[in-house]
Amino acid sequence: MTTWNLQDTHCHLLICNGGSCTKRQAEEVTVAIREEITRLGADRRIHTTRTRCNGRCTDACVVIAYPEGIWYREMTPELGKQLVQKHLRGERLNEQVLYTFDGTLAPSGKGIEGQGKP
Repeated sequence: MTTWNLQDTHCHLLICNGGSCTKRQAEEVTVAIREEITRLGADRRIHTTRTRCNGRCTDACVVIAYPEGIWYREMTPELGKQLVQKHLRGERLNEQVLYTFDGTLAPSGKGIEGQGKP
């Protein structure tokens, strides 16, 4: 069994592959994100995990970025590539932000009800 060395990891992307997300290109999003990480030589900096349902089926395909706690909605393969590029620069893919742990909204204001810190 392989043990992932997390020493250089600064971002962990959780890619939902639950039923609704799978119907909305979750597999393709997962592949695109992983290919972009490899293409940019960021395998040690960004780690990915394919998850089951994250409970936001209406926002499929959902990708969650840690440690920031940023939930991204309606991801596509192309947006997945952009997400990797942005996170390597310390930026967000603002148009797709659904929720953040720090309570900020995307410029579109399309966050979920109850936006903000718990």
